[in-house]
Amino acid sequence: MTDASFEDGAEKSVLVAATDGDDLQVIAAMTQDAVFPITEMKWDTRNRRFALLLNRFRWEDKPEADRRGRPYERVQSVLVIDDVIRVASQGIDRNDPDTVLSLLTLSFAAGEDGTGRLELMLAGDGAIALDVECLNVTLKDVTRPYVAPSGHAPEHGD
Repeated sequence: MTDASFEDGAEKSVLVAATDGDDLQVIAAMTQDAVFPITEMKWDTRNRRFALLLNRFRWEDKPEADRRGRPYERVQSVLVIDDVIRVASQGIDRNDPDTVLSLLTLSFAAGEDGTGRLELMLAGDGAIALDVECLNVTLKDVTRPYVAPSGHAPEHGD
């Protein structure tokens, strides 16, 4: 038996959960370079839930798109973090509804008794920090894939 790979899910919608740092690395890889309008970021304090509606690049489909020479795709996905105690941000103008943010990565720093801080690192030195009672993150695709408007895969300089 072998581990699952990105290619295994190339034609399927995603529904993944993270309850530890290893799981979170998978979600971080899948959401790298996702973009979202600042207006699609919500914190429901009553239910202790933080959610983002992302337009994520379909990294799991990139090898197949490369092989077949077809366009790269994005898909709208909901990233939900439950058990959120506190939310803070830096480097983000939350008063500008036209702001579009780009997610670079997610990281988790464990605290005592399962608590910790989940950080969403954004392009342009922005960040969102979520103090959580425990790590409880889900990523779910909610639309069909669409052709990436840029026509190319995101690239990162070294």
